[in-house]
Amino acid sequence: MSTEKIKNDVSYDEEQQDKIDLTNNVQARIQNPLHGIPKERLLSQVDSFAREQDMLDIAPLLRKGALIAQNPKDFENISELDEKDKEVIRRERTHKWSQPRDLYMTVVVCSLAAAVQGWDQTGSNGANLSFPDEFGISIDTGAPNAANHQWIVGLINSGPYVASSLLGCWLTDPLNHLLGRRGTLFFCGIFCIFSVLGQGFCQTWPQLLVCRLLLGLGMGPKASTSPVFAAENTPASIRGGLVMSWQLWTAFGIMLGFSANLVFLDVGRNAWRFQIASAFIPAIPLTLLIYLCPESPRWLMKKGRYHDAYKSFRRLRNSELQAARDLYYVHRQLVEEFTVLKGSSYATRFFELFTIPRIRRATLASFVVMIAQQMCGINIIAFYSSSIFSLANFTNKQALLASWGFGMVNWVFAFPAVWTIDTFGRRNLLLFTFPNMAWTLLAAGFSFFIPIGNSARVPCIALFVFIFGAFYSPGEGPVPFTYSAEVFPLTHREMGMSWAVATNLFWASVLSISFPRIQAAFTQVGAFGFYAGLNVVAFVMIFFLMPETKQRTLEELDYVFAVPTSRHISYQAKTYLPYWIKRYIFFRKTELEPLYNFDEVESITVFEKGVGH
Repeated sequence: MSTEKIKNDVSYDEEQQDKIDLTNNVQARIQNPLHGIPKERLLSQVDSFAREQDMLDIAPLLRKGALIAQNPKDFENISELDEKDKEVIRRERTHKWSQPRDLYMTVVVCSLAAAVQGWDQTGSNGANLSFPDEFGISIDTGAPNAANHQWIVGLINSGPYVASSLLGCWLTDPLNHLLGRRGTLFFCGIFCIFSVLGQGFCQTWPQLLVCRLLLGLGMGPKASTSPVFAAENTPASIRGGLVMSWQLWTAFGIMLGFSANLVFLDVGRNAWRFQIASAFIPAIPLTLLIYLCPESPRWLMKKGRYHDAYKSFRRLRNSELQAARDLYYVHRQLVEEFTVLKGSSYATRFFELFTIPRIRRATLASFVVMIAQQMCGINIIAFYSSSIFSLANFTNKQALLASWGFGMVNWVFAFPAVWTIDTFGRRNLLLFTFPNMAWTLLAAGFSFFIPIGNSARVPCIALFVFIFGAFYSPGEGPVPFTYSAEVFPLTHREMGMSWAVATNLFWASVLSISFPRIQAAFTQVGAFGFYAGLNVVAFVMIFFLMPETKQRTLEELDYVFAVPTSRHISYQAKTYLPYWIKRYIFFRKTELEPLYNFDEVESITVFEKGVGH
């Protein structure tokens, strides 16, 4: 969107600016920019917009759309709408999954992006059983230079996460600015095809490491862009469920990766090459289909391409009325964003993550929930399960079957998260699942004490790893990305998500590099016990540093993150913990004094499930 065009349209109601403080309610102003504008003024602004953008041919639709966007719950009483118009809006609510083919194409492509992410994570899992021997870097205890080789194997496995966290994630903002959502995903798809295929043809371990690093350049921007692309193209009525499906389809990709490891098990000494290269398969349809999807209308409007944005909305909505409504509504959101972000730069927005108190608290909370995903130990299973089971005296086939079983558990138990994340809440889910992940990891580690040859050894280890996965999938699986997407203000959403994803992948790389050496130094029992202890540490961090965000509007989220961190910690230690002990240990009826009083908050926005408003 050109600066001149936006400046001309910032004639927002002065009375509204006095009513809503931009400093404290910036998100609300952006999400609900039409709130409280008198009807005559609104229609006059719509007419001015239609003239400026040379869209007078659809001016009647824009007028109707603006009135619906301003009062979506009261559309039945808008006199400008005829019965046909009202039926379109009614059907939008009663048949919310009845959407155009192009919208579902977008959903499919974004699901493929998630599956690529999952498959890439597990492609190296089965290959770990044989590629170290292929390149003369055996990590078996007693092998020459085993300690050094363990670090090398860890570095190779961590390659995509090192590159993603240090460079890939930070390319998200400039790539999206230059190439758009589709172009960014196409760029990522190319890297996820050729770097992955290249792994299968490597003749030395440094070549394999370079291919893994190049893969990271595709993984980082893809993880940050795909959920945003889905959110910007889908209507609010189904947006939450679709954005939350990222974790579900990532888990599906993990399961497919474990399946590929089994499929290529018996192809001979080159099995690892097929296993590690097979992850290119879902990246091909992602790359081929992405340009069949409409570009994000929001991105097109930022570039001033309003006619293209309207064409895109027409492909993504069931009627021209809905397309016109969303076109004008997003335009007004962008006007407010420009007002707030005027003069800010990429570097400025980054430093504001740590300098503005409300955003700094969100940055801390997202850091806690993202690093907790790595502390819980999930990726020692996702990256190294085949090696772990092999060291437990499983045969290669048994190790890969057990890994496949874990992948299936991880996927199946991701389904309940779509419901539980907004009923139990993000914080409560984590506080419930982390202790359970701790004891299951400890039990899996202790199962290694069962003598080799005892028939109980193999099923006990696998059982507790599977139970661990069942607790992980509805809790720490979906919560980090959902939580991080909603805690940042809209003005810092892309930068905040880049920070959150980079945090997650950086610590994934630390885990991946260190685990082979930790396993050798601590043995399997010690390694599992170490991560069980980290689960306890993560539980404490979440308890004291992570506010609940379940079903909160934008204004309420501003209120939540206006509470100083020291006060939040004090409340949890001095008020909530004593209450919990009295209520659930001594079974005494007692009242909990709330930390927040939301009666003081006037909300003009609504909560959208699973979406970073």
